[in-house]
Amino acid sequence: MNFDEYRKHGKEMVDYIADYLENIRDRRVFPNVQPGYMRNLLPESAPIEGEEWHRIFEDIERVIMPGITHWQSPHMHAYFPALNSGPSLLGDMLADAINCLGFTWASSPACTELETIVMNWLGKMIGLPDDFLHTGGKSKGGGVIQTTSSESTLVCLLAGRTQAIRRFHERTPGLQDSEINARLVAYCSDQAHSSVEKAALIGLVRMRFIESDENLALRGAALEEAIKDDIKLGLIPFWVCATLGTTGACAFDNLNEIGDICMEHKIWLHVDAAYAGSAFICPEYRIWLKGIEKADSIAFNPSKWLMVHFDCTAMWVKNSCALHRTFNVEPLYLQHENSGLAIDYMHWQIPLSKKFRALKLWFVLRNYGIKGLQKHIREGVRLAQKFEALVLADNRFEIPAPRHLGMVVFRIKGENDLTERLLKRLNHRGNLHCVPASLKGKYVIRFTVTSTHTSNDDLLKDWAEIRKVSTELLEELNIHITDRARVHLKDTREKNEAFGSSLLLANSPMSPKIVNGSFAAIFDADEFLAKTYAGIRIASQNSPAMRRRVRGILMSGKQFSLDSRMDLVFHGLDGRDSGSKNHAITEDGEETWEGTKGSF
Repeated sequence: MNFDEYRKHGKEMVDYIADYLENIRDRRVFPNVQPGYMRNLLPESAPIEGEEWHRIFEDIERVIMPGITHWQSPHMHAYFPALNSGPSLLGDMLADAINCLGFTWASSPACTELETIVMNWLGKMIGLPDDFLHTGGKSKGGGVIQTTSSESTLVCLLAGRTQAIRRFHERTPGLQDSEINARLVAYCSDQAHSSVEKAALIGLVRMRFIESDENLALRGAALEEAIKDDIKLGLIPFWVCATLGTTGACAFDNLNEIGDICMEHKIWLHVDAAYAGSAFICPEYRIWLKGIEKADSIAFNPSKWLMVHFDCTAMWVKNSCALHRTFNVEPLYLQHENSGLAIDYMHWQIPLSKKFRALKLWFVLRNYGIKGLQKHIREGVRLAQKFEALVLADNRFEIPAPRHLGMVVFRIKGENDLTERLLKRLNHRGNLHCVPASLKGKYVIRFTVTSTHTSNDDLLKDWAEIRKVSTELLEELNIHITDRARVHLKDTREKNEAFGSSLLLANSPMSPKIVNGSFAAIFDADEFLAKTYAGIRIASQNSPAMRRRVRGILMSGKQFSLDSRMDLVFHGLDGRDSGSKNHAITEDGEETWEGTKGSF
């Protein structure tokens, strides 16, 4: 392919990609193929002679697309996001054309220097202390772009291992490295990602999984107890991984408490924020970063939620010397006249070489800006709130763990088998795609807002699919799920003397209808409104007649039906917010709610 042909076919490919992303809703999100499907579509051996480009191009739809799970689809809700964007794709196009191998500064100065700059930009965007940034002689820390969070975890564990062995040698000389390594023990939550366990396997160290609390979080007291127990056994605690945004339920370990314990015992603290780290560009979500100054390293994936396509993991360390001691090899052919004066990223990672990944990150940060990326994150959270409200409105389902950011976990009430069957049917139909998790023995469906194209209508379509399949499943199994047991009025009055002897059933301010009821349902107005109407703006109604009615209800001192209670809340007259004229729930309330959930 000469340059003229490349220009022609390159433009065709750009058009194809743009059409693919623009019309991705038309494609089945989960492929309907079986293992080995491609063997019948392709020959057993490579062609002897080169083929015309048009034949290769035609096989994209014939061979490749039937087996693609469309991660950019608005109906893709499995795993965590794996987004892309125009500026990211263009950045990689240029990086692929340059195709430099950035192992040292001299191998391509721009590759190294742009990486240090954009990592400083990104570190400041999420509020990292200066100790984690490239600040010349003021700090030993800095950022580096790794391939994945899994690799970042391994790199930091190996660096922590080197530091622990070195420190032990200083205190107790005479043992071999292998003897010390055999006594090392690392820690993480039972909710931590599987890559943490894999890092320990590769590093040949013990990994101790500590049970999370009722909020699926690792707490300081549990960690300290485990560390002290291991010290008594003659083991050497050396490394802890705190997870901010777990894979199973997007739960958050208590970083502040964990940090205190690690500092006391001189243990390397690594923070895995693979998914949630992108949200820290929004100040309201940084409450989960409280205590980050006590950590030694942190990593998250812009390739998940910041529209920088895979692979791109941002990792920062406080002391890059620990990385150098772990990975430093300098044969003559890799030395240059600026060695020691400039950063050589080959000492910060496992591979020798690295791609020019900083280009696509740079393009995205400049094209969207901080405000544009914040808007994108907040929209994902808003859509997750909407889906949460839809689930809560259906009595057949439950949400066993609090929603955080853009992820909701839900299940059918009852045995795990019901939810497992539902998920398998949903994925088999291919109209949406989700994956499961196990939370304290409960089988749940993870539903993440992933695509940049997801809209309100897409969520409603997905929810209609979930409800339809659930109805079919429950009918086949002859299972009926009731909302709650009926509570007879006489029983209600015995438990709550203030409850009225009749129910107000109409919203008409001038002619309410009063009827006797044989039973009544009790609703928690605060919980119902906060969850079901999350993100909805409700205008204040200033009707004099309505306000007279509300005053009368308040003066009676009794509870009435849900619609009356809603009147009180919407008017801000329920006695708990007398300073506000309008107690409406708005999308601006997310900061307060998330902050409350994340605090301990």
